[in-house]
Amino acid sequence: MTPHKRQTPSHSGLEVEFSPGEYQSSLKSRKAFKSGEILTFLQGLTRSRKAYSTLQCGIGPDDHVELNSDFLYVNHSCDPNIAFDLSSSDTSKWHVRALRPIADGDRITCFYPSTEWEMDQPFQCECGTKLLHWSFVSVLLMTCSKSCLGVIRGARYLSRKQLSARGFINSWILTLAEHRDKTKIDQPVASQNKGL
Repeated sequence: MTPHKRQTPSHSGLEVEFSPGEYQSSLKSRKAFKSGEILTFLQGLTRSRKAYSTLQCGIGPDDHVELNSDFLYVNHSCDPNIAFDLSSSDTSKWHVRALRPIADGDRITCFYPSTEWEMDQPFQCECGTKLLHWSFVSVLLMTCSKSCLGVIRGARYLSRKQLSARGFINSWILTLAEHRDKTKIDQPVASQNKGL
């Protein structure tokens, strides 16, 4: 995607940092946010077909919305600092929330499979996230294991344990994962979210 340079940010306290190359631009914080703080309520969303630029907003394969804002520039991380919470049946309550403290200047990142059952464009993650996985042996050796998931294809390809380790996963993703695990059939279930 060729960056479109904008004069005015779409949300207070956030700004797009444009960089050369495809998918290299990012959204950065221009103020601090506390863990749990709502950065903004999502407004101006429009229904759309599944695309790299949409968020899945329900259980069905056609439940997607375009953000129509600078949030298009939120990059993926396996250790995200925000979540797109689209879990309410009332779309006016959909929001972006800090999962941990965000400092002025931090890149804004989310875990793409938290909303996406299957990515429109799978990609190789380069976040390099490392999370401590404690056990008696690791405490003795003080080691950590790499938790960057590598290729990001969507929640469909991850265990529920891998999903739950990321801080927040929207309810329909958990429903789809539970259905997959119970039936051992990897089939999408019928759409239930018809809002918007």
